[in-house]
Amino acid sequence: MSAEASAAPKKETVHLNTRQLTTPDIQKVVVEHVIKNTDLPSHSHAKIRPFSGKVPCPYPESDYDTWRSNVEFHLSDSTMSNQQKVRKIIESLVPPAANIVRHLGPTSSPYDYLSLLDSAYDTVDDGDELFAKFLNTNQNPGEKSSEYLQRLQMALNKVIKRGGIVPSDSDRQLLKQFCRGCWNNSIITSLQLEQKKANPPSFSDLLLMFRVEEDRQAAKSNRMKLHFGSFRNKAQSNQLTVNDGARCSQWPTDETYPPTVTEKLPSTNTQKLEKQFAKLQAQMASLKASLSSTSNQSSVKSDKKFLPKIKCPNNPSPTYSLEANTLRKPRPGYCFRCGHDGHIVSSCDNSPNPVLVEAKRKEFKQKQKAYEKQHHKLSLN
Repeated sequence: MSAEASAAPKKETVHLNTRQLTTPDIQKVVVEHVIKNTDLPSHSHAKIRPFSGKVPCPYPESDYDTWRSNVEFHLSDSTMSNQQKVRKIIESLVPPAANIVRHLGPTSSPYDYLSLLDSAYDTVDDGDELFAKFLNTNQNPGEKSSEYLQRLQMALNKVIKRGGIVPSDSDRQLLKQFCRGCWNNSIITSLQLEQKKANPPSFSDLLLMFRVEEDRQAAKSNRMKLHFGSFRNKAQSNQLTVNDGARCSQWPTDETYPPTVTEKLPSTNTQKLEKQFAKLQAQMASLKASLSSTSNQSSVKSDKKFLPKIKCPNNPSPTYSLEANTLRKPRPGYCFRCGHDGHIVSSCDNSPNPVLVEAKRKEFKQKQKAYEKQHHKLSLN
C-alpha cells in the first residue's frame, strides 16, 4: 500500500492571496465560468406539478389537461432522453394515478405512459359532442371578455384534439362563438368584431385587443368617477355669503329673494314674528278648548242647537223644530227574556222576568205610535 501510495501522483495545490484573487483577469474568468454554467439546460431543476387524478383536484396538484400540457412541453425537448422524460412523468404522478402506470418500467416509452393515462383520465367525448358543447359556451355573469375568450380557447383546443374541426378553422370558429356568447355588445362594436369574421385575427392578437380595450374602459370609468366626485364636493362646498356692507336693515319684499342661511334676522322683525307666534299659540289654545267642550256633548244635542225653527201651518202653536225629521225609528233595545237593556236573549244569563218584559213592550209600542204620528205630520207638510 505504501508503494502504491508513493507511486500515485500528488496534486499540487496553488495558494493565492487576496490581492491576486481580486485582479481583473481572475474576475473575468470567474464571471465567464458562472455565466456558461447557468446557460446550460438544467433539467434536474424543472419539475412538473403533481397529478393524482382525484376529484376535486386538491392543492397544489393540477388537473389532467394542465398536467398533460406540461408533459407534452417536456416531450418536445430534444435535449432530453426518453429515460429522463419517463423519470419526469413518474416523479410527477401521485396515487391513485401512479398505480395505473406502476407495471410500466423505465424502458417503456413516455408515450406509453400518456396513452395509458389518457384512457383513464382524458375526456371520452368525441369531436362532435365537444364542438356542440363549445357552441353552447356563453359568457358568465361578471366574467371579463378576455377571460371568456381564454375559456373558449381551452374548449376549442379539446375540439381540435378530438378531430371536431380542423386547426385551420379554429380562429374563425373562436371569433364567431365569441360574438354569439359575449353579452358585452359595447366591446364587440368598438372593436368591430362582426366585420372581422371574414379575416379573423389569431387568438393572441384577439386577446391583446380585449385586454387593451378593457384597460381603456376601466381607466375611463375611473376618470369619470373622480370627475363627478370632485364636482359633487365642489358643489357642496360652494355656499352663498353676504358681505356686511351689503346687508339691509329689512327683508326684501320680493319672495323670490329669501335671505340666506348665513344671514341673521333683524331685531325688529324678530320681535314682530315672536308676537305673531304668541297670538297663534293663543288662538290654537282657544280652539282646542272649544273642541274639547263640544266633544263632550252628544251628537243629537249639538244638532238641536243649529236646527232652524219654522212655523207649522196645521198646528196653531208658534214654532217647532226639525228634530222629528232627524229622529230615528225606535227599536227594541231590551232583552225579551229578562227585560233588561244592553243584551239579547242569546246572550242572557238572567232568570225570566215576564212583568218587566211586558212593561218594556208597552213602552216600545208607545214610542212607535209617537214616531208614526210625527212622521205622518211631516209627510203632509
